[in-house]
Amino acid sequence: MPDKYIVAIDQGTTNAKAAVVGIDGTLMATAAHAIPLIRTEDDGVEQDPNVVWDTIKLIVVQVVRESQVQKDDIEAVICITQYSSIIPVDANGIPTMNMVTHMDGRATREKLKKYPGFKPDSPLKQLKWLRRTGLPPLDMGQDSLSHMRLIKHAFPDAYARTATFLEPSDYLTMKFSGRRTANQCTSLMMLGLDNRKLNVTEYDPQLIANSGIDSNKWPELVPVNSVVGTVLPNVAEELGLSPETKIISGANDTQAGGIATSTFTGNHAAISIGTTSVMITHLHKRKTDVFKGMMSMPSPVPETFLVLAENGLAGKVIEFFLEKLVYPKDGFADHSEEEKFAALDDVLAEVPAGSNGILFLPWLSGVQAPVPEPAMRGAVINLNLETTRDDMARAAIESLALNLQWLRGGVEKFVKRRFTHIIFYGGGARSRECAQIMANVFGIPIHQVEDPDYTVARGGAYLAFLGLGMMSLEDIESRLVIKEILKPQSDKRELYTDLYENFISAFKCTRPLYKRLNRAKH
Repeated sequence: MPDKYIVAIDQGTTNAKAAVVGIDGTLMATAAHAIPLIRTEDDGVEQDPNVVWDTIKLIVVQVVRESQVQKDDIEAVICITQYSSIIPVDANGIPTMNMVTHMDGRATREKLKKYPGFKPDSPLKQLKWLRRTGLPPLDMGQDSLSHMRLIKHAFPDAYARTATFLEPSDYLTMKFSGRRTANQCTSLMMLGLDNRKLNVTEYDPQLIANSGIDSNKWPELVPVNSVVGTVLPNVAEELGLSPETKIISGANDTQAGGIATSTFTGNHAAISIGTTSVMITHLHKRKTDVFKGMMSMPSPVPETFLVLAENGLAGKVIEFFLEKLVYPKDGFADHSEEEKFAALDDVLAEVPAGSNGILFLPWLSGVQAPVPEPAMRGAVINLNLETTRDDMARAAIESLALNLQWLRGGVEKFVKRRFTHIIFYGGGARSRECAQIMANVFGIPIHQVEDPDYTVARGGAYLAFLGLGMMSLEDIESRLVIKEILKPQSDKRELYTDLYENFISAFKCTRPLYKRLNRAKH
């Protein structure tokens, strides 16, 4: 039994998890709890920061109690979270309004232009951001700086009361430690740092000036993986922690996933299917391809950048299909079901590869990479009188694999190497059938991670141990536990090669239609 432990928090878009993780990677206790989204009529997607904090406290209390680990043996707490979301807080750390999440649609370039006082960035300014941070403020407004600008122009009272803007990781770090801080990893999408170098602890004055956000509203910068302080006494008492427990400056969930799956080295990549799908690998320099929607971002590993390649909604697509088409509650009837995913693997196994000719298009909220197109939307193609919901369910899962195969080609060109295998984690990795479909589509082995829902939490714990000097990078590589390796089935190769070609053709053929249909929005 290990004698050193970390409480690792993984706060995703709609679900929060916590785990007590031993230095050998053992999960001593885990807990999860949903966090609701708040949708507004003007395309806003928010979350209540107080609800987030209350949820985190609830699951931390649970894992600390159930782990039966002595409080003095818990070395530190680290907060890993979603990113490109912003929480404005006042001088006392109290939120001045709800969190503006990465899904929010109110900060697009066109919408911000409607506010008096907002000036769009000139091409010269955009180029400066691109060269220094890796990307400029996005036209679709999905970066944190765009959200900060939204608050300034759409919610001036909240902006006036705001002392500091914080990403979710840094907000939770503040709730534990009392300090309003950030680091080069957590502040990535705030676009205030020159990321051509690693271990940066000072903002770029020109980027801050160009942002239009008051310089005193940016959080204090600390080194990546550094100790921010110890748990506030009242928080320690409430959660069952020692007041000597250290708080480690956190990271985003992509970075932590890259650590847990050792994609900071080797010739493999990792894929996470959660709310969205992400492919992770490494580079040794900062690089951006705006045409493919890819960039490398600072990582917690010295002299290493992690590739950020996300191609949109994934698990959310399957949730939509099950909730709206399989178990709906609407004017026709109430077929709602709590365990929506329970029968999915059985259904996938019953339907033949290729889904009886059905092709599902998963782009319910646009494409981010490898061909950015915000106007794209979903569809089910080749419906006939024999089509069943089972066919569509498998087609939906196949579409996620096809979409990731499309992304894989772009990422391999971006990093200039072919991947030997894929490490698969996240909620989607619970499904063996999904992993097998991916292996067949990709034509390379898929390594299905043990306890895939807590891969990010494990990665966070390893970062904390690294920061405390208790673990090496070599130790992390040895701690990755693979449940099963799914190999490509040769008899499915030709079918999925053809299906992939049809998938790409469907994108090219429907893209002009969707651009016309969604012209007003984009």
